Amino acid sequence: MIDRTETPQQHSLVEDGLALITATPLVALGITLYSEAELLTGSTAGLAFLIKYMSGWGFGPIFFLLNLPFYLLAFLRMGWKFTLRTFMAVGLVSVFAEWTPYWIDFSRVEAVYAALLGGMCMGLGILMLFRHRASLGGVNILALYLQDKFSIRAGKFQMGVDLCIVLGAFFVLPPDKVLLSILGAGMLNLILTLNHKPGRYQGVS
Repeated sequence: MIDRTETPQQHSLVEDGLALITATPLVALGITLYSEAELLTGSTAGLAFLIKYMSGWGFGPIFFLLNLPFYLLAFLRMGWKFTLRTFMAVGLVSVFAEWTPYWIDFSRVEAVYAALLGGMCMGLGILMLFRHRASLGGVNILALYLQDKFSIRAGKFQMGVDLCIVLGAFFVLPPDKVLLSILGAGMLNLILTLNHKPGRYQGVS
């Protein structure tokens, strides 16, 4: 059993840095799988996917620009360290999302597999960032703030927001792609709901 009275261990700068460079390529891999299968996820990334599919622009620049308005909330509510780590995480994901298709060439991607594995990759990457006091901006920032202040599960809150965003995709994608996207969003948020609970992880950054 975990001793809830145990003093949380402080992450070092090296540990935080390794988390960033481990989590962000994992998220970018999930994004690439979704792009190849023409799926989308929720949160700010979901909005970036919608704009990408409608405009043909690259995911990375769109994702980076969409997150800019949320850094003020992050700074005011979560502190400058969280904001800096989040800014770096968003920047790295934006870069890796553009580079990954050049590093991996997919000749065929089964949509169901892409939805499930892509959701897993993104969920695990976001979980790692959460545990090192970082996020991928946007709704992630709001979800972490609500969990810290009101004990609202970050995963459950984000699942509700994500489903609303994915439902909007019916205006952009075929229904079968949207349904698979919902499946992937459920997988992503299931990982967060099961693993990101207040007091379960004792490390802090």
